[in-house]
Amino acid sequence: MAEEGPRTLKDLSRLSEDQREQAIADQTRERKVDEQGRSYATGKRKNAVARVWVRPGPGRITVNGKPVETYFARPVLQMILRQPLVVANRATQYDIECTVLGGGLSGQAGAVRHGIAKALTLSEPDLRGVLKGHGFLTRDSRVVERKKYGRAKARRSFQFSKR
Repeated sequence: MAEEGPRTLKDLSRLSEDQREQAIADQTRERKVDEQGRSYATGKRKNAVARVWVRPGPGRITVNGKPVETYFARPVLQMILRQPLVVANRATQYDIECTVLGGGLSGQAGAVRHGIAKALTLSEPDLRGVLKGHGFLTRDSRVVERKKYGRAKARRSFQFSKR
C-alpha cells in the first residue's frame, strides 16, 4: 500500500514547503463521483440556482426534463451553457442533467454553466486549471441593484422640470 498523506496539522507542519503544497493538492484533487458514476454541483447566477449532474455518456443535455434546445431556444443561451464543455474538449463525452429555479433565462443559463464547470472539476480534477483560467468556476456575483427612495429606479432620477 502506498504511503498516505498527513492526517493531522502536526504531521503537516513537519513536512517541507513543497511537500506541504503537494499534500494539500493531493487532498483537494480527489475525484468525487456517486455510485451511479455521476458528479453533482450547484451553480448560481443572479437569482437563478441550478443543480447539475454530470455522467459519462454521448453528450445529451436536459434542463428541467426538456432537451436544451427546447428549454433554451435562443442559440446564444445554448452557447453559454456549452462553453465549459467546449473549452475542456468534452462536448460529446458527458450527459448532463440539470434542474434550474429562479431568475430569467439568461441567469438560468449562466447558473447551469457555472454548475457544469464545477461538476466537471469534480468528475475530472485535471480540468480545474483550464476551466478556472477561462473564469467558469467563479460565481458571477453581480445582482440587480435595489431601488432607492426619491429616484425612479436604482440610479435614474425623475425628470427635472425648470418651471
